[in-house]
Amino acid sequence: MSATASSWLSELTSYYTPNASQFDGAKSHKDAIETRLDTVLGVYRMFEIGSLRHGTGVWHYSDADYLVSLKGIQPDSPWTMLTKVKEALQARFTSTTITIRRPAVVCHFSDGIVEVVPGYVAAGGGYMIANPADGWMKSYPEDHNKYVNEVNTKHNGGAKKLARHLKIWKYKRNVPISSCYLEMRAAKYLSDDDAYLPILDLYYVLSHLQTVQLAAMTDPTGLGSRFGAYSSEASKKDALSKLDRAVTRARKAKDYYLADDHDNAIEQLKLLFNR
Repeated sequence: MSATASSWLSELTSYYTPNASQFDGAKSHKDAIETRLDTVLGVYRMFEIGSLRHGTGVWHYSDADYLVSLKGIQPDSPWTMLTKVKEALQARFTSTTITIRRPAVVCHFSDGIVEVVPGYVAAGGGYMIANPADGWMKSYPEDHNKYVNEVNTKHNGGAKKLARHLKIWKYKRNVPISSCYLEMRAAKYLSDDDAYLPILDLYYVLSHLQTVQLAAMTDPTGLGSRFGAYSSEASKKDALSKLDRAVTRARKAKDYYLADDHDNAIEQLKLLFNR
């Protein structure tokens, strides 16, 4: 029996869904990182955040992400904080390539990549972390996770599937868009919907991103700072160009799917996801 567009997309999702053991190598460095930062800078707590924690990670591409709540006084510039964290970790892991990619310090271990997002406890709750664009931003990672989980439960797993589809497109087409932005956009888009329809909703959410031109998104929890999609005007231009092509392909896939022409629908999905 020939594959349908829905079954093809489902198989793609399964292929890029990491299992629990595939990030054991990266996660094994957590204690050493926390001990080093606590010794040098002081740490209140270090906990897992990001797509792996949320259940929207993409195999081969997602990292192990941690937020580190630092002691001390928040400096005027987040670059001061990021530089201190990078220097502390580089002195401990001398043979590891460690870089800054706001809002994180990225450790490229031989057995996995770990992104350390340093921050300070914010007045009124949440954490002040580096804004990918510039300056500081307030983040509530645990509340954001709760929000996504609530929408996901409403749609029997649909919010996280849609978020993973957007992230697969991002990684396979090298689109410079924040993964967190895509995840929150996917959840917000489905929050008011009555049903999740994978082929249709993939097109509609991409079309919505095109309509708003990747504008910063108000935190749907009403707690934190706005979510930015990109880190520079050059990134925005590149992302919008790739988004335009994605919308065209997703629209064709949707139209073929609704016409029960699954072979052509799958061909458009393959172009969309660079498969």
